[in-house]
Amino acid sequence: MARAGGQQSPLEVLRTEAPAASRRARGPLLRLLLLARPMRSQLLFAVLAGAVATGSGVALLAVSGFLLARASQHPNIVAIFRRLERLAPAGLAAFRSGDLLARLISDVDATQDLFVRGLAPPLTAALVGTAATLAAAALLVPAGLVLCAGLLLAGLAVPLLAAATARRSALRSAEARGRLGAVLTDMLTGAADLRVFGATSTALAGGSQLDPELTRLARRSATAADLGAGLTSAAAGGALWAVLLLGVAATGAGVLTRVPLAVITLTALAAFEAVTSLPAAAIQIGQARSSAARVAAVLDTQDPVRDPAEPDPMPCGPLHISVHGACVRYEPAGPLALAGVDLDLPPGRRIAVVGPTGAGKSTLAAVLLRFCDLAAGSVTVNGRPLSSFEADAVRRRIGGCPQDPHIFDTTIRANLLLARPTATDEELANAADRARLRDWIESLPQGWETRVGSHGTHLSGGQRQRLAFARALLADPAVLILDEPTAHLDPESRRALMADLLAATAGRGILLITHELEGLDRLDEIVVLAHGRVAERGTHADLVTSGGVYQRMWEAGERGRS
Repeated sequence: MARAGGQQSPLEVLRTEAPAASRRARGPLLRLLLLARPMRSQLLFAVLAGAVATGSGVALLAVSGFLLARASQHPNIVAIFRRLERLAPAGLAAFRSGDLLARLISDVDATQDLFVRGLAPPLTAALVGTAATLAAAALLVPAGLVLCAGLLLAGLAVPLLAAATARRSALRSAEARGRLGAVLTDMLTGAADLRVFGATSTALAGGSQLDPELTRLARRSATAADLGAGLTSAAAGGALWAVLLLGVAATGAGVLTRVPLAVITLTALAAFEAVTSLPAAAIQIGQARSSAARVAAVLDTQDPVRDPAEPDPMPCGPLHISVHGACVRYEPAGPLALAGVDLDLPPGRRIAVVGPTGAGKSTLAAVLLRFCDLAAGSVTVNGRPLSSFEADAVRRRIGGCPQDPHIFDTTIRANLLLARPTATDEELANAADRARLRDWIESLPQGWETRVGSHGTHLSGGQRQRLAFARALLADPAVLILDEPTAHLDPESRRALMADLLAATAGRGILLITHELEGLDRLDEIVVLAHGRVAERGTHADLVTSGGVYQRMWEAGERGRS
């Protein structure tokens, strides 16, 4: 039967277009599809709508991935580590190592959360809230105004209240995490000494005192978040009831029909979904602010040395270092760590700098390695100011073996390759041989692939020092600064290591910083420092009978040895 207006039904179309035999030849699915031909425009719209909905989900996931990836780069943890590298060691004296670790990890993570959890929710809520308010106002102006007021209350006033409640706890939590990290790092580093002296319980008690404080601060942050969630729900419920009552009244007065009433009510209900996460976002912004302040405190620390805008190329070949009237202060108004020190180190010359603890020996080494700048005086390399060279370029030509070298928890080979990643097996073997380590390494079951443990705990004190010395030799600097290379060793190991150090560095400029006087008779000059000044200088034979500081140190050492 034809429809009114002459329009045929889908079934009549199918019957008209195909004879009975042809209809039987087609499959049931094809016949069903042919029935939908008159509705192809509606079907096409449904397909497009479905594609848009699915594509929106894909785009949302892609944008989320993009935001998360970009958030992990702001601030870039590698960039911050490079900043720490430039500040070390003199520029980080005000920070404890565990606290620095907390700033590098926990505080950086908190600042990264700002972009995804702190900024995205408010911007999303602003767009959704504006659209919902305009839609409601288009149908019923009073309902739109009430919805706007409710969204402002739940999306602005409540988050600000939650953030204010959690502000103090956010700042103190970041600081407490830093203190706890410092305590834990000290405890882990000194675990062996704590056990030797029976101080483990005391150390644990000191660390445990921070736990109640962190718990209390976490509880305060949770209370602020719960308060925000509760007030948001109350504001949403109140606004929803007000919109519903206004809509019902307007429907009763004939201003609205039932369909717009349903639209307004459901729009108001859905609009508050966008603001439910804003109190947590406001708290997150506060935590990110506190963490950012702690990160900025490191980033804003003044560089202990300043590279020139246009550095000179570091000289090749032998180096002649001259120090004239060197003065160093670690603080602008602090005392002088070095006060008018003179030193001349031509190529191949070997000089020892001795003196009691605090005399300024390590400060002199820091100056030559460009870890700190002079307050007065000058240091020249081949006649040009040391400050005219880039710090990293200086350290490639003036190398050092620190007093307490760090041995990484990896293999012997990897520890040596830190000095020169491109070194061949032959070069590694040569450096180890000169440090008197090769025979021992090759006698190990795993040889060069032997793991040394955290801080070299699987090695003896002498082996750690020799490994650090081999690393310094592999770097092959023109001048080598050895800072207390025999510290923490027994007398026999100390004499053996000193003999090997002097033999392995023959013909190379050496600055030996030590408070041990054995073996110094083989050096060209001895400079004695006291209170940052040169007390006396000369050869061992001259100074041991001079009646000065060196003779008293020598005689005290002789009494100790006897």
